[in-house]
Amino acid sequence: MTPHLPRAIDQGLANCHVCGKVSPVVLRHCPRCGSALHLRKPASMQRTVALLIAAGALYLPANLLPVMTLSELGDVMASTILQGMAEFWRRQAYPIAIVIFVASIMIPLIKIVALVWLCAAASGKVHSSPRILGRIYGFTELLGRWSMVDIFVVSILVALCQFGAYMTVTPGPGALAFAGVVVLTMFAAMSFDPRLLWDRLESLKAPDPTPPPPDRE
Repeated sequence: MTPHLPRAIDQGLANCHVCGKVSPVVLRHCPRCGSALHLRKPASMQRTVALLIAAGALYLPANLLPVMTLSELGDVMASTILQGMAEFWRRQAYPIAIVIFVASIMIPLIKIVALVWLCAAASGKVHSSPRILGRIYGFTELLGRWSMVDIFVVSILVALCQFGAYMTVTPGPGALAFAGVVVLTMFAAMSFDPRLLWDRLESLKAPDPTPPPPDRE
């Protein structure tokens, strides 16, 4: 059985979220940079869940509304993300089609599901091993670095197509909704405090302090 190791929260120590200095939380402000000290991020779960609900609400219009409009020799075609991906695939632009599918469809959905799972684990709704929870959180951090890849690709594509004499590309309302999904999921990942996961695991390991009821004859 692993012995119980002392934690900073048990000693009343808080890690500054700006400069990283560990100081007593009774100081209320970091002595180095002056930022407010908290043992845990205030209202971390509530903010994360609210941001995830908003991101989920925008995920459908981001995929159903036109994300770009292609004008080719007088023919105008408004395309959603899936339609645009299929069009790029038909034009044999396979790398662009794959990047748009992965970054526009898979990554936002996987990130939302992963954050929902972490919130459920932190609130005690699901139980997973610390290794799995650590990998899921690390995976969400990795996904956050590539959240704007497809917007970057479409922006470059729009700039390149404007130089062509026969085709132009303009962004649609779906691009705004998708940008909202990306920003909201980024803020949700930033607002989630992973230390809540370890607090939950520590509470499960702690023995029950209530004494057993006396035997009655």
